[in-house]
Amino acid sequence: MESLTPKQIVAELDKHIVGQTAAKKAVAVAIRNRWRRQQLPEDLRKDITPKNIILIGPTGVGKTEIARRLAQLMSAPFVKVEATKFTEVGYVGRDVDSMIRDLTEAAIGIVKQKQREYVKEKAHERVTERLLDLLVPSPKNSQWEPEGETEEQEKRQRTREKFRTMLLAGELEDRMVELNLEQKSSPVQIFSNMGMENMDVDLQNMFEKMMPKNQQPRQISIRDARKTILEQETENLIDRSLVNEEAVNLVENHGILFLDEIDKVCGPQSGHGPDVSRQGVQRDLLPIVEGTTVNTKYGAVRTDHILFIAAGAFHVSKPSDLMPELQGRFPIRVELTDLTKADFHRILTEPKHALTKQYAELLRTEGVELEFTPDGIEALADLAFELNRSTQNIGARRLHTILEKVVEEYSYEGPDLVEKQIVIDGPMVREKIGAIIQREDLSKYIL
Repeated sequence: MESLTPKQIVAELDKHIVGQTAAKKAVAVAIRNRWRRQQLPEDLRKDITPKNIILIGPTGVGKTEIARRLAQLMSAPFVKVEATKFTEVGYVGRDVDSMIRDLTEAAIGIVKQKQREYVKEKAHERVTERLLDLLVPSPKNSQWEPEGETEEQEKRQRTREKFRTMLLAGELEDRMVELNLEQKSSPVQIFSNMGMENMDVDLQNMFEKMMPKNQQPRQISIRDARKTILEQETENLIDRSLVNEEAVNLVENHGILFLDEIDKVCGPQSGHGPDVSRQGVQRDLLPIVEGTTVNTKYGAVRTDHILFIAAGAFHVSKPSDLMPELQGRFPIRVELTDLTKADFHRILTEPKHALTKQYAELLRTEGVELEFTPDGIEALADLAFELNRSTQNIGARRLHTILEKVVEEYSYEGPDLVEKQIVIDGPMVREKIGAIIQREDLSKYIL
């Protein structure tokens, strides 16, 4: 699989995330190593395991954003899961195997999309033929004389060719035809998700196949019928067994799993009963990260070469509180730094879709021109930094809170504003936020 170079990956991440160069470099190298491994001989490739990463840093500094942007960059299966979703097997809550099933579903989507492109031309040909069948249906009564039958067939063929010309020219898009559409019944939950998710899905699929398909004729336009038939024909042309095989291979060799909030399952073992959401989850995670086989409805998936990227704030706990065996499977640790005043200034101005640009574009839909002056941006950055330092540090998310308070009035009055030119400068920002900051009891709840 073709891959971006580490520098290209970092350059793409730089468009959306300010700073955190060490973390960007670590994930860029890890992803490039996926491609490098594929270039090696088969016998050597088996022995090279991915170097899993833990991103450590306070909330709001870009850990999850790195994962989100990576997902957009990668053509490989990528899934982000929250560690807090899982509980020990046997208790109510998701079991850790489900994240491998989610990753396989993502791979199925990627492979199916490639197959759709591959069969696209043939599917379009089939769509045209089926639309012609709807426009020029075959006669139901075929009890003709041989010579009459030939004449009727020739006449029907000429009519069909005329319709084909009109159809390809787009002259029949609004013409109504009758098409049988399948009515899908709503799925029934067979089991609760107590470690039996895969069985649940398999049984639901089995029941769906057993139930008779409910088809109802509907009058729809050629334009809408083309979309429906194209989807049906594309699905019919796709080789499902090939898709499943390729998807499993894609997960095993290129899958990337981002495990967020890993610190929430980290900590000492509870002495007050079963610790189903900490030590228990770590014990269940261990074989997945070390390498095991997970059964999915598309086949058995080995996790030995899946890349795991974990992230956590580690406010209360620390990485060394993880089980030693689990720590050993995350050899690369990268610390993300706190955001400075200069970082906040860059966040407001540099990214491709910076917050100030987002607010300006949102209000432009109402005809309001919102302009942020340099001293206004400076004031926003300064206030965000000071509030993070004096109250709870929530990183870049503080900017959302402050900006929302600053433009709240204009967002509310937007459609009815007489003055459509709004300038957000330093004095205005400090006037709107200053009164709240001075009252400490208010600032804790509002900002």
